[in-house]
Amino acid sequence: MGAICGVDAIRDAIRATGPTYRASTCRQQPCVHVIGRAPGVPGMSSPRDSREVPHFYRAKPGRWRRRLLVGGLLLVVLALVGGLAWAMLGPHQGGGNGQTAPLAVASSVSASAQPSASPSATAALTPSPSPTRSPTTSPPTGPTPSPTVAARADLSPTQLAGQRVIYSYKGLTPPPRLLSLISHGEAAGVIFFSDNIASDAQIKAVIATLQRAAARATNPVQAPLLLMTDQEGGEVRRLPGAPLLSEKEIGAALAPAAAAAAAGASAALNLRSVGMNVNLAPVLDVYRQAGGFDDRYGRSYSSNPSVCARLGADFIAAQQRDGVAACAKHFPGLGAATLYQNTDLRPVTLDLSRAALATIDELPYHAAIAANVRLVMVSWAIYPALAPQLPAGLSSVIVQGQLRQALHFQGVTITDSLGAKALQPFGSTAERATRAAAAGMDLILCALQSVNEGERASDGLATAYVNGQLNRTAFQAAVQRIVSLRLNLGT
Repeated sequence: MGAICGVDAIRDAIRATGPTYRASTCRQQPCVHVIGRAPGVPGMSSPRDSREVPHFYRAKPGRWRRRLLVGGLLLVVLALVGGLAWAMLGPHQGGGNGQTAPLAVASSVSASAQPSASPSATAALTPSPSPTRSPTTSPPTGPTPSPTVAARADLSPTQLAGQRVIYSYKGLTPPPRLLSLISHGEAAGVIFFSDNIASDAQIKAVIATLQRAAARATNPVQAPLLLMTDQEGGEVRRLPGAPLLSEKEIGAALAPAAAAAAAGASAALNLRSVGMNVNLAPVLDVYRQAGGFDDRYGRSYSSNPSVCARLGADFIAAQQRDGVAACAKHFPGLGAATLYQNTDLRPVTLDLSRAALATIDELPYHAAIAANVRLVMVSWAIYPALAPQLPAGLSSVIVQGQLRQALHFQGVTITDSLGAKALQPFGSTAERATRAAAAGMDLILCALQSVNEGERASDGLATAYVNGQLNRTAFQAAVQRIVSLRLNLGT
C-alpha cells in the first residue's frame, strides 16, 4: 500500500470549506475524492448522489467556478503536503543556506547519548572535533599522566631524595631500618655483595622480603626495587654461577661475539632466578697495558676499542633481552689506569688527551648506547683534559656535556661507590651526594654496607632540594628516569 500524505491534516483543512470529502488510496498514488455537494456551492453533486467522482471531475454549468474551487483546494493540499514533508525531512537534508549545521551537531550529540545507537550510525552523525568542544566531551589533548608522575608530585623531599639512593648492608639479613625506609618510599634499591649471599634460596627469600616492603601501602611509589650486584664474570661474581668466563677470556675466545652474548644471557638467567634485575656490567674499559688495573682481573675485553665496543654491545643486548638491565662502566674509561690506580683506595688522575678519550675510551659507549644500555656508571677518576679538578662523577662537563649531550645517552646514570677513597677531598657523604646530583648523576650508590651511609646521602639530597641548592626540575627528572626504569623492569 502506498503511503497517505497528511491525510488527517488535509481532511481537517478541506472540511472547513463546507463540502464533505473522503480520503482514499489509489494503486498508483495518493489522491483525494470529493463526495456529494456542499450546500450553497452550485454545480456540486447532490449528497444523495452516491457516485464517487474524481477530483478531476467533468464540470457542467459554472465550470470555471468549480475549476477555481478545485484549483484552490489543490493549492491547499500541496501546501499542507509540502509543509509536512519539510517537517519530517528538512532537518536531515543538506542545505545551501547554512541553517542545517547546528541541527546536525545537535543530532550528533543526542545520537551519541543514546545507548541504542550503533557505533557506525553515531560516527556518521558526529562532526569532526572542534577546539570549542566542551572539556567534558573532548578527548585529552596530551598524554595521560602516568601513575608514576602523579605519585612523584605527592612525594615529600625526603622521599624524592630516597628515590635516588641505592642502599647496602652487612650480613645475610637486611636490617629493620632498611625495610622501614623501603616501605615508606625512601629507597630506590639495594646492592648485594658476596657476604650478603649464603645460597640461592637464602638471597631469593631476602629479595622477596625487600619487594614485599616496597609493595606496602605506605610506599607512594609502587614499583619494583632496583636490586643489583656486580656479576661481570670470571673473578668478579657476587652470586655463584654464570657467567663463568671473564671479559678477557671472552675477548680471546674463538667466537668472541657468541661468547659475549652467551655471557650476557647466562648472567640475566642467574640474576633473575633469585629476583635481581640489574647487573653492574659490562666493563667497557679499553686496557692499555698487560697487568694494569682492568687487565689484572680480566675486566676488559681487549686493548682494541672496536673489539670492546662490539663485545660489550653483544653482552648488553643479550642480558637486557632476558629482562636484566645492564650498566656500562666506568665512563669515560679506566683502561689507562695502572695496577695501583684504584679509585676505591685513592684519588686517581688519568692524564689522557681529548683525542685519546674520544677515539679509544669513549668509543665503546657509542655502541652500548646504540644497544640501548639502561644505565651508565661514571668513574671517580680525574681527567684533566675534560675537567681539571673534579672526578668525572662530580663534573657536569663530563656527565652532562660528554655523556648526555655528546653521546646522547638518555638512560639512568649511577655513581661508583660514594664511599670511595678517591672522594675524600670532596667533603662528607651528604656533600658528595649533593655534588654528584648537581653534576647530573641520577642514582647515588652507597656501597659501604651501612644503611646509615645511605641515610646521610639522602638527607643531604633532601636538604639541597629544599633550599634550592639543587635544581628542582632536574631533580624530579632524575627521579622520573629512575622510577621509569623500575617500572620497566617490573613488566
